[in-house]
Parts: sequence; structure tokens; C-alpha cells
Amino acid sequence: MSMLDKLKGLIKGHEDTARQGVDKAGDAVDAKTGNKYQSQVDMAQQKINEQLGTDKPPQDRPPQP
Repeated sequence: MSMLDKLKGLIKGHEDTARQGVDKAGDAVDAKTGNKYQSQVDMAQQKINEQLGTDKPPQDRPPQP
């Protein structure tokens, strides 16, 4: 069993909380870097959410092109 499978098992039933954590971590990185890497952070957040099966776009941000 891979680490990703273990993580998926841990967050099962808590997808919204996991998504909020990913968004909060990305926002913290953006704040620390002055949004210098915002597009890369947003892309990483999207990829993480896709891998965890929580790929709904955040409601407080517009969709990225």
C-alpha cells in the first residue's frame, strides 16, 4: 500500500477538511513569498486535490485558466 493510499484512507469522509487544509497551506506559502509563486502554488494545490479525490475548485477563488 502506497503512502497516497494511506492518506486517502485517513481523509475518507473528511474531504472538505482536507481541501481546506490544502488551501490554507497554499495561502500561507503565498503570504510568505508575497504571491511570487502564486501560479505554481495554485497548480500544486489543484494536483494535490486531484490525487486525493477532492478536485472541486475552491469556492473563494476564481478558476485558473
